[in-house]
Amino acid sequence: MGIWRQIAEYLYIKKRDPNDERTQWMKYMHGMNRISLLMFLVALVVMLVKLVILPMFK
Repeated sequence: MGIWRQIAEYLYIKKRDPNDERTQWMKYMHGMNRISLLMFLVALVVMLVKLVILPMFK
């Protein structure tokens, strides 16, 4: 499975394959990956605002 497809599945952009095996531990792992990916994207937005957008208005 490609990395872009996996990221799209984490962000609910693409539906997951219904034939994939889903164990309880895989659900936990994908949930933790989803949380960390969303936190990373939020941190990027915060850095963009602080370093690029706010200095434009000073």
